[in-house]
Amino acid sequence: MSLRLHRLARLTALALALGASSGWAVAQTAPAPAAIPDADATPLATGPRSDLHAQVLLDRAHFSPGQIDGERGSNQKRAVAGFQDAHGIKVTGELDDATWQALQPDAAPPLVRYTLTAEDVAGPFQPVPKGPAAQAKLKTLGFGSIEEALGERFHASPELLKTLNPGVDLGKAGSVIQVPNIAAAPLPKASKLVIDKSDSTLRLFDADGKVYAQFPVSSGSKHDPLPIGKWKILGISRDPTFHYNPKLFWDAKAGDSKAVLPPGPNNPVGVVWIDISKPHYGLHGTPEPGHVGKTESHGCVRMTNWDALQVAAAVDASVPVVMQE
Repeated sequence: MSLRLHRLARLTALALALGASSGWAVAQTAPAPAAIPDADATPLATGPRSDLHAQVLLDRAHFSPGQIDGERGSNQKRAVAGFQDAHGIKVTGELDDATWQALQPDAAPPLVRYTLTAEDVAGPFQPVPKGPAAQAKLKTLGFGSIEEALGERFHASPELLKTLNPGVDLGKAGSVIQVPNIAAAPLPKASKLVIDKSDSTLRLFDADGKVYAQFPVSSGSKHDPLPIGKWKILGISRDPTFHYNPKLFWDAKAGDSKAVLPPGPNNPVGVVWIDISKPHYGLHGTPEPGHVGKTESHGCVRMTNWDALQVAAAVDASVPVVMQE
C-alpha cells in the first residue's frame, strides 16, 4: 500500500472512531473545543505530535500550513520553520520537542464536531467552466461543490473532509461532521510585509521588526518573475472582478479575447486583491488552495483565500511591501 493510501486508510479509521464517540458537544454555528480519543487508541495519532494536530495549531498561531491535509509536506515544513524562527527555536522545519512545547500552550484539540446548517448546504453549487469566455457568462464564480465550500470554510482539503466523514452526507443539513478546529482570530496591523522568493512565504512584521505571521505563497515563474524590490499598497478590493487580457498572459490560448470575470471564490484572484504599485501585479487569493506554494504564478503573489483575507485585514497603504530573492 502506498504511503498516501496508508494515511488515508488511517484517517478513515480515525473518523470512524471519532464518530462512535457520544460524549462530545455538537457545535451549531462554529466549531467548539471537544475532547478526542487518545492518540494511542486510534490508527492515526491526532493528539500530541501528529501532523494533523500540528497543522491545526500552526493555523491557529498564524503560521499557516496552507490547506490542512494531515500529511507532512513542504508547506508544513515552511510553517514549522517560520514558527521556530519567530520563537527563538533552532530552525529545522521538523516537529521536535522544543517546537511542540512552544505550540502546545494552545490546548485546542485538532478536530471538533460541527452540525451542517441549511445555509451551509444551500449552494448553489455548480462546476466552474474552463476558459475565460465561458466563465464571463456567469453571475458569480462560486463553489463547485459542498466539499469545496466546506474545505474553504475549515481550511481543509476536500479529500481530508471526505476521509474524516465516511458515509456522511455532506450535502444534508443536520449531518454531524468532523472538521479541523481552526480559529479566526484577527491579526494586528502589520508594519511591514515581506515576500521571500527563496522559501515561498509571505511574512508580516510588527513595529519591533518581529515576525508574527507567515503564509505560504506561489510567487512568479520563469516567464513572469516575482518583481524584486519595494512596493506600495495602492488599495484592497474584496470579491473583485477579474479583467482578463490575453496579451498579459504568456500561456493565453489563441483566439482568447478580453473578458470580465465575475467575483467569487473561484475567480482567478480569489476573494481579495491587494493592489501594489507595480502595474498588473498584486497579492491575492486563489481558486486552487491545494496548489499554493507548490506551483508557479503569473508573477503575482498567490495565497489561499482564507490567508489572503487575513493579510488584507492586517495591511493598508502605509505598509511597505518588500519582495526579495
